[in-house]
This record gives sequence, C-alpha cells and structure tokens, in this order.
Amino acid sequence: MALSSVVYARRIGVLASAAALAALTSLVSAPAAQAAPPTPISASAARSYLATVTPKAEGSTSGYSRDLFPHWSTVSGTCNTRETVLKRDGVNVVQDSACAAVSGSWYSEYDGATWTAASDIDIDHMVPLAEAWRSGANSWTTSKRQQFANDLTRPQLIAVTDNVNQAKGDLDPGKWLPSRTAYRCTYARMWVQVKQHWALSMDSGEKTALVNVLNGC
Repeated sequence: MALSSVVYARRIGVLASAAALAALTSLVSAPAAQAAPPTPISASAARSYLATVTPKAEGSTSGYSRDLFPHWSTVSGTCNTRETVLKRDGVNVVQDSACAAVSGSWYSEYDGATWTAASDIDIDHMVPLAEAWRSGANSWTTSKRQQFANDLTRPQLIAVTDNVNQAKGDLDPGKWLPSRTAYRCTYARMWVQVKQHWALSMDSGEKTALVNVLNGC
C-alpha cells in the first residue's frame, strides 16, 4: 500500500509538471494581441456630454492649411508620431534604426482589412484637421494646433487602411462613419471625447448622428 501510494504520488507530480509546462508553452507561443488607441470615454459619458452641447454652425475653411497643424512631431529619438502609432496599433512590428516600420501587420478597425505593409496604412486624425479648424481651431496658436495634431493621450490617432482614411477626408460623423458597423460605437465615443477635451464645437447634423449611434450602444 505504501509503495503504491508513492508511485501514485509520483505520477500525479509528473502530470502536474507536464500540465504546467504545457501552459507555459502555450503562453509563450500565443500570438501578440492587436493594440489600439487609448480607450475612449464610455457611451453613457459621451451621451451625457452631448446633452450639454448646443449645436453651432460650422465655420469655413478660409485660411486653412495642414501646415498650420504641424504633425508627425518627434516623440523619442528618431521616432515621430506616425511611427509611434504604427508601432502601437500593429502586431509584431519591427522598426529599423530610423524608426521606420519594416514589417508587422495592421488591422484596420474602420473596414476590417489586415495589411502587412506600412505603406498601406494611414494614421487617421479622428477629428480631421480641417474639421477642427472649422470647429474652433482657427483661433488657436500654432503650438496648440501642433499638440492637437500629435495627441497620443486622447483617442485622436489610429492606424487604418489608407484609401479608407482618404475617403473619410475631413468629414464629420453626420457625413461619414466606418463601414464596419461593429466599430461605430467606439468611433462615436472617440470623436466625442476628442471634441470635448479640445472644446471644439459641433454642428447639428454631426450631433444628431453621434446621438443616434450612441443610443444604440
């Protein structure tokens, strides 16, 4: 009986060690997770903010230029804002000595496409620069516009399919929403947070579209 107990205990120990090793191997070999921009405010917080917004007619683009929003500023070493977002939003991203992404993969939340070349990826300004200009940024200093155009703290920058970003252009949610409907709630929350933080105005069509999306979240 004593010998049988010892053999049994040894078998249990071997099995436990094997299970622990399998779990560790699984952990080590698990694929890297897709990263993302900072988590936006909740849908309820976004709805609460929208309830306080008085729509305002959008201004004009008179005097607007992208050069008035200095973007892709240096973040660290040779890495600028674009390369920082590519690294953050991608999977297994490898950068060269100049911080350029030479390999990796990127999932575009707007359309559900996956890309393996950084050249297929644009970094979208959630609230486009021209839209910001028409919503109050025309009165900002160049320094403040630079902070806005390189904002990594709020969900203002996201890596997406280049032609999708180009199709969005400077349109607000009243005129453009991601084709991937599963992302629209997140998109609306991101948009509202950016506009709220930077105290940018909203027109009536923009606000109505955001309310409609967020009411379904």
